[in-house]
Amino acid sequence: MKRTVDADLMQWKMSTGRKVLLVRGARQVGKTFCVRSLGGTFSSFLEVNFDLEKPVQRFFQGSLHPATICQKLAAYFDADITPGKTLLFLDEIQACPEALASLRYFHEKMPALHVVAAGSLLEFALSEMPSFGVGRISSLYMYPLSFVEFAEAVGGSGLAETCATADHEHPVDPVFHDKLLEMFRTYLMVGGMPSIVEAYRTSHDLRRCRKELADLISTLQDDFAKYRARVPAVRLQETLRSVAHQTGGKFMYSRVDTDGSRHSAKRALELLTLAGLVHRVYHSSARGIPLGAQIDEGRFKAILLDTGLLLNMLGLDISAIMTDDIESIVNKGSLAEAFVGLQLLATSASDQPPQLFYWHRETPTGNAEVDYVVQRGSRIVPVEVKSGRRGAMQSMHVFLQERNLKKGIRVSQENFDRCGEITIVPLYAAGRVLDPGLTL
Repeated sequence: MKRTVDADLMQWKMSTGRKVLLVRGARQVGKTFCVRSLGGTFSSFLEVNFDLEKPVQRFFQGSLHPATICQKLAAYFDADITPGKTLLFLDEIQACPEALASLRYFHEKMPALHVVAAGSLLEFALSEMPSFGVGRISSLYMYPLSFVEFAEAVGGSGLAETCATADHEHPVDPVFHDKLLEMFRTYLMVGGMPSIVEAYRTSHDLRRCRKELADLISTLQDDFAKYRARVPAVRLQETLRSVAHQTGGKFMYSRVDTDGSRHSAKRALELLTLAGLVHRVYHSSARGIPLGAQIDEGRFKAILLDTGLLLNMLGLDISAIMTDDIESIVNKGSLAEAFVGLQLLATSASDQPPQLFYWHRETPTGNAEVDYVVQRGSRIVPVEVKSGRRGAMQSMHVFLQERNLKKGIRVSQENFDRCGEITIVPLYAAGRVLDPGLTL
């Protein structure tokens, strides 16, 4: 499957000032597959999996000089490691902290060698390292397939291209708009996890996808045993379920388990966030840039990393999703809001850590909330998500007035359009919100 991150990886390969690259993201989002694809563009490619090749970990317990390490790896795997011609891929690197520590020296001592590292629980290892290669290591963040990537993978590349070039002056043809909304419905059920997308691409069997999603959830939860020393697995499972059921609202630790402690629920959410299974949407006062400098860390929403996983965990009936109108579907479990947040992440700059923000104001006379607040260039733009084809947008107008701003975006079932100073973007084109080519 073609991924937009492939272009970022190729750009890294060609860069003369590149650093060691750390590919980061949740388990099963396609990190290994993409790096292997990149490896195919080199004269030679050596993949070292520290989970599968445990004896190799010994090579990193003595000298961390890259030349010494490469000499041992080349002999062990009977492989060629030549700077400028070889891609060295260190996978599941969290299993060998010494290897993680060695990455900085590859940049210093062997800058011509292309080195990529990745791991399914990498963030846990990084959080325990007091210092880690600042200025010597680049990061690339990966997520499940975006809607556009999904469309291209399942044979809708023409529709994806139509979506990518439309705007309020050139909306999508009504026939194609309806087709894209139907594909959006399918994406909600399948999600963007590569293995599930591949299952759908080859079979177009939604019930098979639902079963494989359930199996994937079980696999992800099996990993919780690895966190046992930090938080009991049962508390992690409870917290993950609670995130699914609290989608769209301020996350409340008290709703995880009324019999459990707030502290353990908080720690569980921190671990799920580190694992990339959950993303927080922080409240920001949004009075200036950067938005992240004005957050209230105790006030946030939480969303699962994938809509397919979300629907599965909510236990929503697949037959109803297949037959209900789009508005009824996206109203279930605040799906539209979650979908838009995930598309914002998937289409954001891959070299930046995940960041999502919303705005909420409470007064004695009423509340106002904007689902997302984004930065487009030097401009702050509010984004409201409407499941239907109409919306009053009172909260957006309150925000615009209070912040002396003029431009906003409404994401809904509607085609590309404009309502005064508000640009309307279809749900399936939510990833265009951050597109500088989209005129507001």
